Amino acid sequence: MGELTVFLVLLALGYGAGTLAEKHHYRSINKREEQLLHLPAVTIKKLDLDETQIERAVMVVGSVVISVDYFKRLLADLRNIFGGAVKSYESLLDRARREAILRMKEKAHGAAMIVNVRIETSSIGKRAFKGKLGSVEVIAYGTAISMKSS
Repeated sequence: MGELTVFLVLLALGYGAGTLAEKHHYRSINKREEQLLHLPAVTIKKLDLDETQIERAVMVVGSVVISVDYFKRLLADLRNIFGGAVKSYESLLDRARREAILRMKEKAHGAAMIVNVRIETSSIGKRAFKGKLGSVEVIAYGTAISMKSS
C-alpha cells in the first residue's frame, strides 16, 4: 500500500510541475506576442510593394524543440485506448508553433514585415520511446522585409 501511495504522490507532483511549467511558458509566449504584434508574419502570393522602397530582404528562421513529458505521454496512451482528441499533444504543438514564430520574429531586427512564412514540424526521438513521440521540432521561416526611410 505504501508503494502505491508513493507512486501516486510522485505522479501528482510530476503532473503538477509539468502543468506549472506549461502555464509559465504560455505566459511568456503571450507577453512576447504582445511585444511583437506590430510585426506581421504572413503568407501571401503577391507582394504589392514598390521594390525601390525595399532596403533589405533577408530570410529569418526560428526553431524550437519541445520534449513530451512522461505525464503527457501517459495521458496520450490512455486516450489512444478510448479514442478522441489528444489534448496534451495539442497544447504541446500549439506552444511549439507559437514559440517558433516568435523566435523567427525576434531575428527580424528592424523589419516592417515577414512574408511567405512557412512552418515545418517533425518528431524526434521516436526510437528511444518504442515508437512513441519523444520530442517535437517546429521550424518557422520567412523573408523579413525592411523598407527605406523616407
